[in-house]
Amino acid sequence: MARHVYLFSELDAAEGVVDGSWDAVRGLLGGKGANLADMARLGVPVPPGFTATTEACSAYTEAGGALPDGFLGEVEAALRSLEEVTGKRFGDPGDPLLLSCRSGAKFSMPGMMDTVLNLGLNDEIVRALAERMSDGRFAWDLYRRLVQMYAAVVQGVDDELLERVVTERRTAAGVERDADLGAEDWQAIVDAFDEGLRVATGTRFPQDPMEQLITSIEAVFRSWNGKRAVDYRNATGIAHDLGTAVNVQTMVFGNLDDASATGVCMSRNGTTGEPELEGDYLERAQGEDVVAGIRTTDPISVLAERMPDRYRDLEAIAKKLEARHRDMQDLEFTIESGRLWILQTRDGKRTAEAAVRIAVDMADEGLVTRREALGRVTPAQVDVFLHPKLDPAALEAEPLARGLPVSPGGAVGRAVFDADTAEREAKTGADVILIRPDTKPDDVHGMIAARGILTSRGGRTSHAALVARQFGRPAVVGVAEAEIDPTARRMRIGDRVVEEGTAISIDGTRGLVFEGELPTVAADLDNPWLSRLLDWADDERRLGVRANADYPEDARRAREYGAEGIGLCRTEHMFFEADRLAVVQRMILAESEEDRDKAIAALRPLQRADFEGLFRTMDGLPVIIRLIDPPLHEFLPSHDELVDDIAELKVHIQHVQTLSEIDRALSDISAKQAYLERVNALSEENPMLGTRGVRLGMLVPGLVRMQVRAVFEAACACALDGVRVRPEIMVPLVAHVAELRAMRDTLESEAKAVMEERGMELEYLFGVMIEIPRAAITAAEIAGEAEFFSFGTNDLTQTTFGISRDDAEQGFLIEYLQRRILSANPFETIDVEGVGRLMEWAVRQGRSARPDLEVGICGEHGGDPASIALCHGLGLDYVSCSPYRVPIARLAAAQAALSG
Repeated sequence: MARHVYLFSELDAAEGVVDGSWDAVRGLLGGKGANLADMARLGVPVPPGFTATTEACSAYTEAGGALPDGFLGEVEAALRSLEEVTGKRFGDPGDPLLLSCRSGAKFSMPGMMDTVLNLGLNDEIVRALAERMSDGRFAWDLYRRLVQMYAAVVQGVDDELLERVVTERRTAAGVERDADLGAEDWQAIVDAFDEGLRVATGTRFPQDPMEQLITSIEAVFRSWNGKRAVDYRNATGIAHDLGTAVNVQTMVFGNLDDASATGVCMSRNGTTGEPELEGDYLERAQGEDVVAGIRTTDPISVLAERMPDRYRDLEAIAKKLEARHRDMQDLEFTIESGRLWILQTRDGKRTAEAAVRIAVDMADEGLVTRREALGRVTPAQVDVFLHPKLDPAALEAEPLARGLPVSPGGAVGRAVFDADTAEREAKTGADVILIRPDTKPDDVHGMIAARGILTSRGGRTSHAALVARQFGRPAVVGVAEAEIDPTARRMRIGDRVVEEGTAISIDGTRGLVFEGELPTVAADLDNPWLSRLLDWADDERRLGVRANADYPEDARRAREYGAEGIGLCRTEHMFFEADRLAVVQRMILAESEEDRDKAIAALRPLQRADFEGLFRTMDGLPVIIRLIDPPLHEFLPSHDELVDDIAELKVHIQHVQTLSEIDRALSDISAKQAYLERVNALSEENPMLGTRGVRLGMLVPGLVRMQVRAVFEAACACALDGVRVRPEIMVPLVAHVAELRAMRDTLESEAKAVMEERGMELEYLFGVMIEIPRAAITAAEIAGEAEFFSFGTNDLTQTTFGISRDDAEQGFLIEYLQRRILSANPFETIDVEGVGRLMEWAVRQGRSARPDLEVGICGEHGGDPASIALCHGLGLDYVSCSPYRVPIARLAAAQAALSG
């Protein structure tokens, strides 16, 4: 029969059951249980206890809520061991052993599952304990915490109702803080809880300590499948079949006397990454008071002043555990009558900024290697550095309020006061700021949906702070001047009232709250630790990283972010500029070849200037220029818009008073009708599979010849100035080698003509965009004409699946993802089995015909880490993405190389 319970002192036995790896031990005992056992073995002061394994949780769930055979006997044996170690007895009124019951999954899920403290008290024991103490308040405070937690966790009573009892008693006693309530108050509260339990559930609080313990263990097992835990696992990608362990531990009391305290601290600053203890603590309190954010805490630096010896002990233990786990640690501690106890350690949650600094600093300190440091930072964390921030100029305004800055960045949105509303509004596309007195695990779905978080209570290690850091949400907590009323859906700060739906802005870097929508500015990468980390990434990656850039400003930013060239310049984007759209429309509306050629000729100097700017910015780096791709109708007003305009003009002409107004209106109608006739002539049933790309170039060769001439005129001009130019001409939407061959003959003759005119010889490449399945399948033939391939995976995905992206992402694709018919959106992450196989075939066949074939990818997939890993595996030469995703791609490419 499998063993389901291990004492903290039995880590060796647990290691013997699994393969001995730390990962397997964590899988069996959970992260918290494994760490507690490891600390006990290291000699760290840990209150004795035992762990019920994750396998017991899984067995309990699979059996429909029945504990495994022999489980009760194992718990009883473990209890006897704790009694021997502590000298106390569970359920003994004379010297009771009191226990906590906490969850502990393999991967940290802070606050997502249930906890019960002070198990082992009952009416008889609490009275005996109160009589032995000079201050009975301590005993009755312990008991009311147990009854309150048990009622909420095990018996399912709404905790808000229980908390209301405490609030009403404070009001009746004329005090503001729980700490000011006396023994009689807490005894009355316990009686009120018990009566409330009788009314709500038909039962009262159980007096048998063993019943309390077993039912609490079962409740924690059940909480693995609670909504907040499931939501959290969905958001963080944690598997649902792991189960949670349960840790039963001897209670130590931070509320025992004036020499007692409790707190949470990080071995390094979780917001900035600075190498210093960061955290919060409370004197004469229990741990839940700190993490729940119900009471205003003191920063851990105050502990150094009031209990300097214990602070030094805590600092030494933090360093020891950090060295042991080779990562920043999050510790829970209690000081009972001057003695320090460590209740748990785990890898600490941190902001993106802190993650980067900690990784780099630890590599410098020799705790981890540079390669390990690269694995400590996720591409998503690099992305945080690229998010907009509140405009520094706007921050000069007087803030509405101030609080603790616990998760950096700026957020702007409408105020909402509960998690469900935040989630609902976010699904409609609205930006919201979630405002709560304090957050609880049940609020996580709303915190994830919100742009930012604001609370009136809590500290640097409160639930709100930890979750905000983990999910990269800017947050300001502990805004003490804010009176938040979730029921009335308003926040009052002085004489100012913020109603639900009111726009507010928060600055999680400085801890500021502002009324209204403050402007934001683009982020920058001016962070020395990130720069060093990305330099290390460049040393490890094989894939090149280029950028999609259409304008010199985009190219400049891309180069600053580390791009090694331009992988896609979309020339049609330049045509939409105000100073040239009219020329493009004149070309489209031309009734003769002569008029069309004049319009095309007028575009050439504009295009030449565009290309010059790109070449000069990317001096020495490759620039891939894609010839015009979209159908011509996209440069004209839409059919419906023109019909509406003509109808309005016809109505208007009936009301004009002068001949000049009539003439002007008739002229406008005539122009609109000319546009409409041309739009109708260009109309296609499926324009995205119609006359575009290479097909448009075949039908209007003067247009693409002009583009190539502009490219080479610009390249020659730059080369004369000493700029090193590396142009690459790309033909889009090729399906057949014959159309590519015809296009190459036309375009290369134009390129050679320009170079002959200038008396120059430039190196260049001629290539093709692979975005049609037939092109991928016939890649060997196409490689005979093309010197490079660039996969246009957006269109390749559309044509492989046979779906329209715009329609699918607003329609059936949502249903497919929700029902897990597709595991991922194929427009966000490359479909490995379909599109990926086409790419693999094309690379292999293309390089069989041309071994030096350059192969890359452009489009949105080029910035997706999973797609980058695929590209690395397929042997591509580079990925190309938005300038703002270049840093992400650099790290993801390095991680792909390091993962083998």
